[in-house]
Amino acid sequence: MPEGDTILHAVRQMAPVLAGTVPEEILTPQPRHARDRWPGRLAGREVRAVDAHGKHLFVRFDGGLTIHSHLRMTGAWGVYARGARWRRSPRRAWLVLRTSGHEVVQFDGPVLELMTDSRTRFDQRLSGLGPDVLADEFDAGRFLRRLREGDPTRGLGEALLDQRNLAGIGNVWKAEGCWEAAIDPWRTVAGVTDDEALAVVEAARRGMLASVAGQGFPERVRVYDRAGRACPRCGGRVAARGQGDDCRTTFWCPGCQR
Repeated sequence: MPEGDTILHAVRQMAPVLAGTVPEEILTPQPRHARDRWPGRLAGREVRAVDAHGKHLFVRFDGGLTIHSHLRMTGAWGVYARGARWRRSPRRAWLVLRTSGHEVVQFDGPVLELMTDSRTRFDQRLSGLGPDVLADEFDAGRFLRRLREGDPTRGLGEALLDQRNLAGIGNVWKAEGCWEAAIDPWRTVAGVTDDEALAVVEAARRGMLASVAGQGFPERVRVYDRAGRACPRCGGRVAARGQGDDCRTTFWCPGCQR
């Protein structure tokens, strides 16, 4: 699933192209949106901003309307010069925003909806999100409050994936952040100090920001998807096991993560 770094990278590509412009054309090729009349409802409206919170991306238009996107496992955003070949088939496009020089395309959904600004503030999926791990000023106090209000017997790795605690981290950066901080993701929330929890988040945040700057998945991961290989810190074997109710695979080094 695309994590917060992928979404922030998309925002940084899209905002210079869309913000402050009125799209010349808006297309919604996906059949499920055929009756939604987005082109008519958004015609002539200027894009006020493109921003994100965690894994959620927002294209905000004048008049209090916002396109909300969550890519889940399949979706992607692309920005192309007009006439350039898209990286995915046109048949997979759900939304096309055309300006004089570019095409901004959302492929493969699966969450793409037009909302009023008031709904973006009160929709429980959005209003319940924790602080954005990639915010310019990360709200560490709010993260710790959310973490401590939850189940204290929950494993830290599972708690980090709960977007109500922290928005933007997924399975990759959960694993990499815990490894960088040398914290065992199986320790309970109650068994982790505030400083240790914040050390994991700060490590993940550094890696995610580096990923955004590098415009893609990090070239070198330490434990994610490396089960059975040598840990680059201690030489032990990286382990992998499903964690939490969703049984998302956690990768860690039992030798040096305590």
